[in-house]
Amino acid sequence: MIESSASPSLFRDLSAFVARPRVNALALSVDGTRLVAAVQSLSGDGTRFVSGLWEIDPAGERDALRLTRSDEGESGPVFGPDGTLYFLSGRAAADGAANGDEDGAAALWALPPRGEASVVARHPGGITSVTVARDSGALCHTAGLLPGAADAKEHGELRAARRDAKVTAILYESGPTRAWDHDLGPAEPHTFVRARAGAEPVVAGGQGTGLEAPGDTALSPDGTRVAYTRFVPGRVPDEHRTAVVVADAVSGEEILVVGDPEHLYEAPRFTHDGSAVVCCRERFPTYDEPYDATLVRIDLADGTVWDLLPGFDNWPGGAACSPLDDTLFFTCDEQGHAPVFRRDPDGGVTRLTASGAYGSLTVAPDGRMLYALRHAVDSPPTPVRIDACVPDQAPAGLPAPGGVGDLPGTLTEVRAEGDDGFVLRGWLVLPEGASAERPAPLLVAVHGGPQSSWNGWTWRWNPWPFAARGYAVLLPDPALSTGYGQVNHRRGWGQWGGRPYTDVIALTDATEARDDVDASRTALAGGSYGGYMANRVATSTDRFKAIVSHAGPWDLRMFQGDTDAPWFWQRIFGDPLTRPERYEAYSPHLDVAKIRTPMLVIHGAKDYRVPVGQGAALFHELQRHHVPAKYLYFPDENHWILRPHHSRLWYETFLNFLDHHVLGADWQRPGLL
Repeated sequence: MIESSASPSLFRDLSAFVARPRVNALALSVDGTRLVAAVQSLSGDGTRFVSGLWEIDPAGERDALRLTRSDEGESGPVFGPDGTLYFLSGRAAADGAANGDEDGAAALWALPPRGEASVVARHPGGITSVTVARDSGALCHTAGLLPGAADAKEHGELRAARRDAKVTAILYESGPTRAWDHDLGPAEPHTFVRARAGAEPVVAGGQGTGLEAPGDTALSPDGTRVAYTRFVPGRVPDEHRTAVVVADAVSGEEILVVGDPEHLYEAPRFTHDGSAVVCCRERFPTYDEPYDATLVRIDLADGTVWDLLPGFDNWPGGAACSPLDDTLFFTCDEQGHAPVFRRDPDGGVTRLTASGAYGSLTVAPDGRMLYALRHAVDSPPTPVRIDACVPDQAPAGLPAPGGVGDLPGTLTEVRAEGDDGFVLRGWLVLPEGASAERPAPLLVAVHGGPQSSWNGWTWRWNPWPFAARGYAVLLPDPALSTGYGQVNHRRGWGQWGGRPYTDVIALTDATEARDDVDASRTALAGGSYGGYMANRVATSTDRFKAIVSHAGPWDLRMFQGDTDAPWFWQRIFGDPLTRPERYEAYSPHLDVAKIRTPMLVIHGAKDYRVPVGQGAALFHELQRHHVPAKYLYFPDENHWILRPHHSRLWYETFLNFLDHHVLGADWQRPGLL
């Protein structure tokens, strides 16, 4: 039996909270009878998460059944037309042979409807993603090729030569060079296609070395064509971009490349008949204008590009195409949710879900049902079944691992008015027992991005362990947040520490005005952009009892040259030598002498998005100015603190810091620190 519930004590026991299973991805069989989820669970030694595959009953009548279990884990499930389940794993083969790579990287496995799993493809350095043609069963995977290698064999020989010579150096001839937590290159991700069983994979082109997540590929239903995203380097800072490439799946020859200097193209998906590709198109931001995004259709006959959502005010995510006609399904942030929408062939758009945030959309073969992962601020990801014809529905949940049971509080909304009259909103988590007689201390948690929204469950910045400790938690969506129309981006554009700051303060004021919140005991925290906002707040007001800054930019002039995407950053803030105005107006480090509030600084050494020097410099400056401060430093973590034992320490240190400065409790240093 699956443990489908837990008591509120789960959120008081940080070890138990961190250890809860986490559902990450769904795959539906071609005939619609089988649904499989990738689920992360704690390893035996408790030091890492391991992904396994679980069978989910599409009818919602039976408990989920675990299909795979190995120490290396299994991920990326996808079905072939004959019912074969393909997945990626670094585990050893049944005969005891290793997966063919000295690094233990992932090979492609196949699990038939009956029988044992076996290796289908290996690649030196591993395979990063796989997709299958709906009708023909053609296979496509993404794997790297070193410069000078024409195929996997030559790539393996070059890898061996580098390894034997103890060479790890990389020669870059264009940027970028890093992404989030890893160096890009020296291998370039390539698209490989095996059009029929037993055939050697054909190289269908390189994806470029600038993609943050390579493997964005799709096959036409008949398996004759492949589409993928390619990073195209250009002149810094204006011309790096992405394009969508369509190639012949048998020969590997390019058929069509769609891209232009003004847009990013990504997430290609073939239409039901393979005559067109649907993808996301994002308009590049400029110094004066924010991003914008839509879905477009690329007709393969002549390369014509059509905007499918003209006038749609929010930013759609990747599309799922109906297998029957030109109906599309997509998600986008909207007013603290991320609903599922249906776009009909005539252009009409209908919202299908009333609440929650959705991902991993997959369409049943009859086009009448969808399956997705639903989550919300008060609900972890769980598989659901959605009727494709019913607007604003509450989808039926399907039994799966990862439930958390009753929560230690309730969820409501807060609204306020911006200085320009714009209606602001945010979520408010209230702990059990909060009332006028027992007002709760408040934590204001600012999200990252800043193009983001508090609309779903997160394991990294989850409000419920704070509620279990007695804190109310405000999750504000200020200017630049997604889901409130293009006007909300424009009203905060180019002023990171301006209107977004005043919006956060306005929502804080509205929350503190409640009689069940104690306005005299308030703290503020944030990560990434939220960490920047924490730093900005610290230099702008002393109203908060404590501030926590996780991976936050501190010195914007230094940050823009050291981040992994300086070219993208300079589009927004400008060249600091010729247009220094925004750096001078909004860099927190210039006002360090104004800080009076105790601060906890958190940073990972492998963070390339906001390099660790930002956190180290902030901590040094706090000490120099005699501000009470602590620095929680993770030498082997990145922008996110992901390892389970470190995640527990993150929460424990954070909560103890709040208890000390907000509640007046004695400081409790975590035992392992």
